[in-house]
Amino acid sequence: MTGQVEIERPPVDEAGQNHEEAQEPAEPTPSQAPDLQAELEEAQAQAAEYLDGWQRARAEFANYKKRVEAEREELRRAGNETLLLKLLPVVDDFERAFQTLPEETADRPWVNGITMILRKLQVILESEGVVSIEAVGQPFDPQRHEAVIQEETGDHPDGYVMAEVRRGYRLGERVLRPALVKVASNTKKEHEGNG
Repeated sequence: MTGQVEIERPPVDEAGQNHEEAQEPAEPTPSQAPDLQAELEEAQAQAAEYLDGWQRARAEFANYKKRVEAEREELRRAGNETLLLKLLPVVDDFERAFQTLPEETADRPWVNGITMILRKLQVILESEGVVSIEAVGQPFDPQRHEAVIQEETGDHPDGYVMAEVRRGYRLGERVLRPALVKVASNTKKEHEGNG
């Protein structure tokens, strides 16, 4: 021996193909067919379970996104509502000041400037969806009005708003601030008519 090891090589045909590597896989025997069918059914069941889980997770995530968006919108609305409630007394003060403004000062430039400031505040409120609540001449509605005075009178129907002490506002369909009102009462007249 000269120290060389001889490696046995697989037989090769005339085209140079190795017969051992070119063997086709053996077909399953009839006894293996039920096992393969069971494995296939198990794999299909597992795939259906995974698909169901994925679809549930996807639906839960979509619901989560909707919930987060609704919460974000509610926080934004609540923040806006708080700011708008702080602006309303400023608008009230401007309006009261204009009600008591002497006629001789009405045409002064500084009065026109203050009028423009009030108008800008009103435009901001309108752009946010704030609308004043109709009160005078309307039946008293505890959802929209807050009665601060009740006055006996025959000039107005019973339970109707006679005057507005402070303007009320709503934001969309929600009452932002109820109107403070004076309500007519005709109870004496009704009792006299019944007696």
